[in-house]
Amino acid sequence: MSENSPKSRTYPPPPIDDPSYLLHRKWMMEALELAQRAGEAGEVPVGAVIVDAKGRLIAIAQNRRERDNDPTAHAEILALRAAGRVLNNWHLNGCTLYVTLEPCPMCAGAIVQSRISLLVYGADDPKTGAIRTAANIPDGPCSYHKLSVLAGILESPCRQQLQSWFSQRRG
Repeated sequence: MSENSPKSRTYPPPPIDDPSYLLHRKWMMEALELAQRAGEAGEVPVGAVIVDAKGRLIAIAQNRRERDNDPTAHAEILALRAAGRVLNNWHLNGCTLYVTLEPCPMCAGAIVQSRISLLVYGADDPKTGAIRTAANIPDGPCSYHKLSVLAGILESPCRQQLQSWFSQRRG
């Protein structure tokens, strides 16, 4: 790999009649349910699911910053921690992380460090998205891991859930 070649690969969502789309949709629906619970608890509605290489669910999480008084308690970070405990290993090679919103810089860095194989997310985050929108952590000079990214799975419901939650709070 040359110094200028990207370490990550971003793919568009597969066609809706593709069997892989149905699988990605299933796990993103689970993440959306977790995000809904987070929103109902007063947290920014973001949910995350991690599936191992055999397609088994190994971790779920939702934002808990307010509940835990912890600025790092993002859904992605909590899911990575839980998956590491389940696998008894912080190397999450072969695993897929599903999250409703494009990860922020902190979460993107943790995802790269964990060696997740595939990141699937719903809505782009134009303000703090650190995968492809506002920044690109996976392709940065400090990133050694090649991360595959699938963006836009259930993008509309993920975006609408966040917009609705914020509009209720900000008027």
